[in-house]
Amino acid sequence: MTAASVTNNSAALAHRSVSANGIRFHLVSAGTGPLVLMLHGFGGIWTNWRHQLPDLAEAGHHAVAADLRGAGDSDKPPRGYDAFTLAADVAGMIRALGEREAILVGQGYGGVLAFNTAIMYPDLVRSVVAISAPHPGRMARLRRPVRTDPYGRLLTFAALPIAPDRRLAASGGSLLERIVRSHAGPAWAASTDFTRTIAGMRRAIVTPGAARGAIEPLRWVARSPYRSDGHRHREALARPLTAPVLHLVGEGDRFTPAAALRGTKDQCAGAYTFEVIPGVGHYPAEEAPGIVNARIAAFLSSSV
Repeated sequence: MTAASVTNNSAALAHRSVSANGIRFHLVSAGTGPLVLMLHGFGGIWTNWRHQLPDLAEAGHHAVAADLRGAGDSDKPPRGYDAFTLAADVAGMIRALGEREAILVGQGYGGVLAFNTAIMYPDLVRSVVAISAPHPGRMARLRRPVRTDPYGRLLTFAALPIAPDRRLAASGGSLLERIVRSHAGPAWAASTDFTRTIAGMRRAIVTPGAARGAIEPLRWVARSPYRSDGHRHREALARPLTAPVLHLVGEGDRFTPAAALRGTKDQCAGAYTFEVIPGVGHYPAEEAPGIVNARIAAFLSSSV
């Protein structure tokens, strides 16, 4: 395994592989009940949901954390990192698990992917929990961020050919640690939990194909606005998002574009709840899991 278990409840976790959308995905699950499918962000792996898996299972849900296309122990094909294929991956995972619908929980780019999937496959998505992630329609409307903006800097870096993939995998994944540490709140960044978490992420990112798998979705975001597939994506995002949405963001998140966050409510036709988690950065689910898990549990019980 590229990602060692970092939860005290590891004995209750089940690892499995499913085939979906033409490739193999590694999933980690706990519990039974309505499906809650969790999608990690940039450079992430399933262990980013280690605090949510046991709590959601205990609350009566089938909690599943995925290694997305190109990440962790899932397949790492050279292509298929556009918004349409990634959303089809998530839809395929839901079906491969034998479910008719799922609650999607996503962090960072995983949250953007949850929004995309809910818009493109509305019959498969019961509700969305987006953490540190604006609606992709709002992102598409932003002017290209300046290089001094953290999000704009990462997109500019990702748009370059080849070099970003190599740099991300070099020196044992040290660049990934610098990126994650710079966006985390100071308390978590100084903790032993962070040390264990980033060690697993660094081991995973140096696996052949993993750095490319992390960069390619951002590369597509950076390059697609000027191509036909970007135009098709903007057209798709014009559809109303009818699923209920819980939108969480860290008080100290300097990475997620504030303008996109402010406009997300306008893109949601269904129930929408926004909350700022105090004292944390870009990773609330890991920095303040008790608060985040309580908010998710309350949202799920009210939106069933």
